[in-house]
Amino acid sequence: MKEKIRIASGQGFWGDLIDAPVDQVTKGDIDYLVMDYLAEVTMSILQKQKHKNPEHGYARDIPELMHRILPVCREKNIKIITNGGGVNPTACANEVLNIARELNIPDIKIAVVLGDDIIDRIDEIVSSGYELNNMETGDSIISVKDELLSANVYFGAFPIVEALEKGADIVITGRTTDTGLTLAPMIYEFGWDKNNYDLMSAGTVAGHILECGGQASGGNLMADWQNVENLAEIGFPIAEAYPNGEVIITKHENTGGKVSFETIAEQLVYEIGDPTEYITPDCVVDFTSIKLEDLGNNRVKVYNVKGKKETEFYKVSISYCDGYKAVGSLTYSWPDTLKKAKAADQILRKRLENLGLQFDEIKTDLVGFNATHENIAKVLEEDCINEITLRIAVRSHDKKAVTRFGQEIAPLILTGPPSVTGFAGGRPKPSRVVAYWPALIPKSVVQPEVKILEWK
Repeated sequence: MKEKIRIASGQGFWGDLIDAPVDQVTKGDIDYLVMDYLAEVTMSILQKQKHKNPEHGYARDIPELMHRILPVCREKNIKIITNGGGVNPTACANEVLNIARELNIPDIKIAVVLGDDIIDRIDEIVSSGYELNNMETGDSIISVKDELLSANVYFGAFPIVEALEKGADIVITGRTTDTGLTLAPMIYEFGWDKNNYDLMSAGTVAGHILECGGQASGGNLMADWQNVENLAEIGFPIAEAYPNGEVIITKHENTGGKVSFETIAEQLVYEIGDPTEYITPDCVVDFTSIKLEDLGNNRVKVYNVKGKKETEFYKVSISYCDGYKAVGSLTYSWPDTLKKAKAADQILRKRLENLGLQFDEIKTDLVGFNATHENIAKVLEEDCINEITLRIAVRSHDKKAVTRFGQEIAPLILTGPPSVTGFAGGRPKPSRVVAYWPALIPKSVVQPEVKILEWK
């Protein structure tokens, strides 16, 4: 058993800093590089890409990245774990194998985790008596079955553990929990018992801290953000994990950003719901048990984490088409900026009403005044407002109504208030509204599958 392992966060989402994984493998010592690419909406985007091209459906940043980091990871014996396989982990793995051949890196073993994508099994699952009821409304999936875009089960750490036990250098998964990417190497390296829920919870908390990349090392920080140094060269967080479940969060030396009590505390409360029951496929964590100790020098100790047995269900992330939307904008300038923008909004709404168009929702944001805080925004003096962007969006199941809305934005330029600019890109066009359908499914209904691909 190793005395400790260092697990580095390389991506917090698809579209994060491209150079972050390169920095993590080149600027200091690590044992694992974990990269989280997936969010709920990402799955529907990837499924759409796969429908257009069966060889797509994964994070397309990965091949270019592998060109840059595979030689370094081989030299330093760094293992890579990512859920960037999206809805097509096998295609992603094959592309990485091709890159290994190009770079003449033999004896590389890649594991793919399959089984989370159940979009083609919906009829079978429903006919077996599992209606994948919406966790918020209680409605059966049958009500939107014909509009489904994606359906993916959240697997946890143990399929990745199996992959590591089979000797994988790289593990590429589909919809694995963000926390499972980090927990898995701890289970594997330290031989943790899956029934030791405090250890499972300690690794899960470490994964929660790493999952958003630079957000745990000074990015997006509310506490004294102006004194975070060199965000332009921010160092992503690293979990220095120990067999007893204690973890020290740090970053590479001579990188920007900071790791402190505040950066870790803010990340801990990010997207957790009930802090006494943070539910994952591997355990249920009590976040109120966590203790932090700022050790200085960009090192924060995380310890005393408590948890309990996991539930009998997996969460299923489902997306479906729920009508159409379009968004248009115009920018109004001083003087009387706010009055002009509000008047334009009312004129446009009256014209839509006169046309007899029906919308499920019309939403107006006055960017520069209330787009963030809406009706609680502080009222400003007109003379203080240099410019405001009127951004108005509509949503409807009637595509023709949404199309016609797009034809009513440009006419406001010459038939509405003065001092207007900012119309670019042509008429707003309808796009699908992708809605989210959270559900639960018994773990017995779906099984993860680990396959090994290798080039010798």
